[in-house]
Amino acid sequence: MQVQIHTDHHIEGTEAMSKWVSSAVQDALARFSGQISRVEVHLSDENGGKKTSPENKQCMLEARLEGHQPMAVKHHAANLNQALDGAAEKLVRLIENTMGRTARA
Repeated sequence: MQVQIHTDHHIEGTEAMSKWVSSAVQDALARFSGQISRVEVHLSDENGGKKTSPENKQCMLEARLEGHQPMAVKHHAANLNQALDGAAEKLVRLIENTMGRTARA
């Protein structure tokens, strides 16, 4: 499973952050790794770093699952760690639901 990481202009995409994000995504989606070819991670600061609001960080995950259209989820949180964890949980549920529907069809 390939993990591609994209950040907006207000989030510095360091090597350490890339390793952390890639590891977190691979761990969360490990049981689906055989069916997922690529996951794109988009991290952004909704307020552009100007003002702080309770949930101004966003993580959008888009997964390419074999035999399916790309699927995407978003999660807003107070920091990038929470945003990534929340989006990963949503993506796992979406994949589980999609795989369950496929198995029943």
